Amino acid sequence: MSNLDIITFGCRLNSYESEVMREHANAAGLADAVIVNTCAVTGEAVRQARQAIRKARRERPDAKIVVTGCAAQIDPDQFAQMDEVDRVVGNQEKLQARTFQTLRRSGLGTEDTEKVSVNDIMSVTETASHLIEGFVGRARAYVQIQNGCDHRCTFCIIPYGRGPSRSVPAGEVVTQVRRLVENGYQEIVLTGVDMTAYGKDLPGAMTLGKLVRTVLKLVPDLPRLRLSSIDSVEADADLITAIAEEERLMPHLHLSLQAGDDMTLKRMKRRHARADSVAFCEAMRKARPDIVFGADIIAGFPTETEEMFQNSVSLVDDCGLTFLHVFPFSPREGVPAARMPQVHGKVIAERARMLRDKGASALRAHLEAAKGRRIQVLMETDIQGRSSDFTPVRVDPSAARAGELVNCLISGDDGAAWLAEALR
Repeated sequence: MSNLDIITFGCRLNSYESEVMREHANAAGLADAVIVNTCAVTGEAVRQARQAIRKARRERPDAKIVVTGCAAQIDPDQFAQMDEVDRVVGNQEKLQARTFQTLRRSGLGTEDTEKVSVNDIMSVTETASHLIEGFVGRARAYVQIQNGCDHRCTFCIIPYGRGPSRSVPAGEVVTQVRRLVENGYQEIVLTGVDMTAYGKDLPGAMTLGKLVRTVLKLVPDLPRLRLSSIDSVEADADLITAIAEEERLMPHLHLSLQAGDDMTLKRMKRRHARADSVAFCEAMRKARPDIVFGADIIAGFPTETEEMFQNSVSLVDDCGLTFLHVFPFSPREGVPAARMPQVHGKVIAERARMLRDKGASALRAHLEAAKGRRIQVLMETDIQGRSSDFTPVRVDPSAARAGELVNCLISGDDGAAWLAEALR
């Protein structure tokens, strides 16, 4: 019996890749192991990964511990130097079946094997599709369509963990989506590092919007298709049309905005101005009135003044944002922003708190405006799920099971989620 544990940090792409690793490890007969799939988006994410590794060793002293993911790719030595770690594997290697076959044969921690197996991710030019059957403990399934990033935002270390942008051919995406739908998944989330770069490295004129329409056309039994984070300034015309016309494409977009001040955006080396974000949200709301936006915003980016910060705060109202992911800026070695004049830590923490409060207020307004509406909910547990616009919904007990799509009537909210009654 396999005693394999996978601990996943970070993005939806990491969640997808953890399932790829699970299938490879099980096929190779790799048992009694803990795989830690790390994230490097912040210094805190790396700290949490190291903490999880130590905890895993305490709880499973005889297990072999394998560390992979972006943090391991970027700085493998910091994990190789941990006594708790038996092997460090790179982001490309973790997706290859032969890696797990080698781990199984080598016994992981034996003296005649290298502890670190991490190659140059910047030399990788293709991303292969991996056919997986499902996701342990999840009601929705993720499908990787793209990996890597060709941009160099001054705060971001991720391109050095993921390599250059590369796309999965549309036919392979469709095959994976179809398989997951056949296995009972009601919702598929397309995911990647820089999703709106999709197709630029493929033959022809493929774009994210064309891929979305292809998936919906060729997998007619798919009830719900969702996009993970996109860069709004790169949204192609077909994507905008799909959002307006395709009811099975969920009315929820998570936007990589990062700031609401033009000087801050310039110093971040972003590719959009504040006005671009506002105009995009206005256009999308006209095209799809029920659309709801989430966004990433960084608090306390280097050189950020109080006026610059307030421009980010007001962006919540100007764009009509509902779900805010707030990141207090933390300098990462190896990125240009780490060498810029830093904002004091206490100021960063206070600005992050103010942004979160603003986000909480926006969410409350969204929740309070919906009483009496009928919605469809994808149940994530027997009592909680998500509406089409990704709002959390608590449903009366015993009305549904995880993985089901349920029609509901909103009766109120608890400040964090809608309260709803299942309609039978």
